Amino acid sequence: MEKITLRVNSRDVEVLVEPSWTLLYVLREVLDLTGVKPGCHTGDCGACKVIIDGEAVNSCLVRAVHVQGKSIETVEGLAQDGRLHPLQQAFIDCGAVQCGYCTPGMLMSAKSLLDKNPAPTEEEIKEALGNNYCRCTGYYKIVEAIQLAAARMREVGAE
Repeated sequence: MEKITLRVNSRDVEVLVEPSWTLLYVLREVLDLTGVKPGCHTGDCGACKVIIDGEAVNSCLVRAVHVQGKSIETVEGLAQDGRLHPLQQAFIDCGAVQCGYCTPGMLMSAKSLLDKNPAPTEEEIKEALGNNYCRCTGYYKIVEAIQLAAARMREVGAE
């Protein structure tokens, strides 16, 4: 076991990890951040998506020991002071969730995109969601929700 410090959702946490443990495992099983979903464990589905230093990453492919000192954001860190993030609210308002299993990964990919590009085109949104899979939707409402969130966030920024 090795003691490492992770910066998760703006908080430093010390954890004991095995070198083989993935970030997905540590987030869910050690830190109880169960919004990060296990899916394929091969980096293909996006259910375990988190943001590491601004980039959307499949946490099933990352060893926890390799992210010491990096900033990690999970879906649990989106809401602030009891208020949903604009992306979360837009997903609700647009009905962009069905079973909800893929939603945390979709939200993290969308947040990473909007942090870099506050006015993405539909094509840019689809590209950002390229390896986030949903078996319930046709993605239309997800894209619509991201467009709505982007517009709302730009309005707030303009005030």
